[in-house]
Amino acid sequence: MSIKLYDMTLHMILTESGDALLWGLQDGNEVPGERFRKIMFAWHEPSYYGTMLELQRAGELTVTVLPAEMVLPFFAEPNFMDILRWEGGDEAVKELLKAAPPLYGEAKAGRYSPSYSSFRNGRLQWTWEAGNEELAEMDWDKLKSLDASGEELSGLRSAFSAAVSAEHYADEAAVSELRRNYPMLFQGSQAAAASIDALTEEEWLVALGWKPDTAPFRPVLQLLEPDEEQHDWRLRLVLQDKSEGSALAPVRLTSDGQAYGTWPGEWSPIIRERSPGWAARIAAALPGGHSGGDLFAEPLSDEAAWRFLTADSRQLLSDGWSVMLPGWWEAASKRKPRLRAQVASGAGGRGESLFGLNSLVDFDWRVAIGDADLNEAEFAELLSRNERLIRFRGEWVYLDPALLEQIRRLMASVNPEEGLSLQDVLQLHLLSEQEQENPSGNGRTAGEAAEDEEEQLKLEVELNSHLLALLRQLGQPSELKELAVPDGLRAELRGYQREGFTWLSFLRRFGLGACLADDMGLGKTIQFIAYLLHHQAQSESPALLICPTSVLGNWQKELARFAPDLKVLLHYGKGRLDAEALSAVLKDTDIVITSYTTALLDQEMLQQMLWSSLCLDEAQNIKNAQNKQSAAVRSIQARHRIALTGTPIENRLSELWSIYDFLNPGYLGNQRGFQHRFANPIEKHHDEERTVQLQKLVKPFMLRRTKKDPAIQLDLPDKQEMKVYINLTAEQGAFYEQAVKDLMERMNKLEGIERKGAILAALTQLKQLCDHPALWAKEAELSEEALQSEEQRESFIMRSAKLERLVAMVDELRDEGDSCLIFTQYVGMGRMMADVLRTHRNEPVLYLNGSTPKVERDKMIDKFQAADGAGIFVLSLKAGGVGLNLTAANHVFHFDRWWNPAVENQATDRAYRMGQKRNVQVHKFISVGTLEEKIDEMLESKMSLSENVISTSESWITELSNEELRDLFTLRQSW
Repeated sequence: MSIKLYDMTLHMILTESGDALLWGLQDGNEVPGERFRKIMFAWHEPSYYGTMLELQRAGELTVTVLPAEMVLPFFAEPNFMDILRWEGGDEAVKELLKAAPPLYGEAKAGRYSPSYSSFRNGRLQWTWEAGNEELAEMDWDKLKSLDASGEELSGLRSAFSAAVSAEHYADEAAVSELRRNYPMLFQGSQAAAASIDALTEEEWLVALGWKPDTAPFRPVLQLLEPDEEQHDWRLRLVLQDKSEGSALAPVRLTSDGQAYGTWPGEWSPIIRERSPGWAARIAAALPGGHSGGDLFAEPLSDEAAWRFLTADSRQLLSDGWSVMLPGWWEAASKRKPRLRAQVASGAGGRGESLFGLNSLVDFDWRVAIGDADLNEAEFAELLSRNERLIRFRGEWVYLDPALLEQIRRLMASVNPEEGLSLQDVLQLHLLSEQEQENPSGNGRTAGEAAEDEEEQLKLEVELNSHLLALLRQLGQPSELKELAVPDGLRAELRGYQREGFTWLSFLRRFGLGACLADDMGLGKTIQFIAYLLHHQAQSESPALLICPTSVLGNWQKELARFAPDLKVLLHYGKGRLDAEALSAVLKDTDIVITSYTTALLDQEMLQQMLWSSLCLDEAQNIKNAQNKQSAAVRSIQARHRIALTGTPIENRLSELWSIYDFLNPGYLGNQRGFQHRFANPIEKHHDEERTVQLQKLVKPFMLRRTKKDPAIQLDLPDKQEMKVYINLTAEQGAFYEQAVKDLMERMNKLEGIERKGAILAALTQLKQLCDHPALWAKEAELSEEALQSEEQRESFIMRSAKLERLVAMVDELRDEGDSCLIFTQYVGMGRMMADVLRTHRNEPVLYLNGSTPKVERDKMIDKFQAADGAGIFVLSLKAGGVGLNLTAANHVFHFDRWWNPAVENQATDRAYRMGQKRNVQVHKFISVGTLEEKIDEMLESKMSLSENVISTSESWITELSNEELRDLFTLRQSW
């Protein structure tokens, strides 16, 4: 074609893909590509006035490439025509300019359909539909000369298809909707291709769903099951009346597509036209095919029927066929065989018949298939048939060989004659109960679901009435018949405390370990003392109580106060009894109290006795299962094990495992398996299903009540928490920034364990610096002379904004007659505060840390609790944060923040507990702009681990990148 552009001639061809290649000639010479592109597309905004169009070399020419999706829009609205003059009147160009507007109009208006010929060649393209009058008048022979490929109108058809795609399928959402509505457009199987070849274009568009089928019937492939008259599976073709779905006309087909049967006469012309296509499509779609004679004359084997139900029918549906399957198939295909251990009716009928999780329970095998319940012999007979589809007890059953093999292996792995352990029975019941509540496996990813596919056939358990009652009582202590309060108890038990001591005794009856995890201050001590008194007469040996050193005295006093009749022996210190002497006095002892440290030192001695019960107070002390202290405690033998703790999990789920492995060894599996099954999915991926599973397993052996529980009704006074934000002094700020700078410089040089060590060291230094520069610099303590000098003491206080604020607040509360507890992580800071406050206030200040001897601790507690005792008590967080009753205080200071809110709350509960008569005010000091403020923000953004969100210890900081470290440590300039 040629068009005169002033003194230039425009040339164009269309590639097979629909792109237009354009160039110009002037006096027989090529117009430079850049100049040609600027003139030709000066008004073409979609191509950014030609700047986005590619220039290509074609032999000696430089051509401008106009993408296929722009061809029809460009020639439909030819702005360049204002500056063009025709020369020679090229007929092809004239025809293109006439065809482009109506073609583009059809594309925009949605009057298009899939191209049958393109689809058969493996491409998805669009073509215009017949009916447009302007297009009907086109001289298509003239347009053929535009095609570079020589194929008739292939370039123009590709340009039209590109325009349709640009208008209607330019985004992924539109393509996804097309894929949902017309799935056959995206099929590429050989069977699909073969069946499509047997269709006319009209039939293909109908099968596709693009055009409505005007035939009064639809062809349907129907699978017939064996019955009394017909003993084999059979496949047949029927014509279903669209106006009356239940009216079916069977059709027989020969291999050459001839149809015969009985149907309404007006259907015959359509049947004659379409039946050859049906035969070819069915032969292509069905595996193995058919040859000669009647396509449906041969019966189907059991294997072929199973394949048709599970695979062939799906393929036929995707190929556009309608399929009828037996009515029972949908339900049967969803019912999987289930293996169940049915606990014998008498098992657990008397509590004494089951003692400990290792006691064995009699059971029988049951296999559920559909509504049928088979015993072991019946199931074996069913397997021997080696069939996939069988009629069993009046209903059809689908047997998947892979599932049956899993059942066989599970049955082989457990011997009914030996029985199941009570541990297995409880776990199977609890987990299957959880699956029934959450059958869809919410919270699991598709990958995890596939990974656990074999677990879908878990062994189930059917409990008898005795064990169901046991499980219900374990999970609902309120349903237990309350025990009478022991005569020797010198105290009134609250309702929930009586319930707790009853629950402990109930678990003892079955030899099951119990974790009493009530909030601090709810009286775990008194519940255990009631338990001891109740079992005092039955016990042939004394109980053993292991607790932190800091609360040994507290236990002595509480036992003497509430159970004076109990004979108590303290096994602690240098003067404690040796093995021989201890053995002699145990005959006249009800309970032995010792510390965790002593239990490790005297491990062999304590192992020689089978204790009536072994109780761990502050059981989180064995949270590290690998250390020697935990191992020593586990090695001690007892008829019943109890753990008392307000925080069964402080940082990681492995701590919960450690406590439960003490209570009921092996119940949560070994530590490695627990980490893989629960800890990693929950802590790293917040797996909701695994969280629920763990809750189900843990609940029967843990009783936890909180102060906020409406059923508790403590009538405690209010607890008011407030954060005290304090700026650093200029000295602290300068040192802080320098410390961060030094750390970040080191981070670029260190790796591995050295890097982690440097980060943890810097973390401690920065927190100490926020407390006081002297603590950070490890300066010598103030001499008594310096403390007595008001000028020197004031100068020292003012180096730390925190210390200055603490002194002012302590002055105010003490002048009002209030008392306070002050917690710090650092022994040096505690000693510093105690010295400063004692000289500043000129009054006694108590100071307790891990090295304080037991006798001195007890004196301090008595002095603080006395009506006229000391009013200021400084404590190290680890030594004074648990086990102490310090209700004389109504103010609690947290001078520096701990990583875990639960640990801080434990410390606060030294004052906020039963016996407290006044409102408690909690003051949490935070240095503004420092990592303390950032830590506080993190703590505020998550709940405690006991509420199913995992908090972490400091070690996570060592995994941060250098940039993340900089963000955490760097001093915010707003301070």
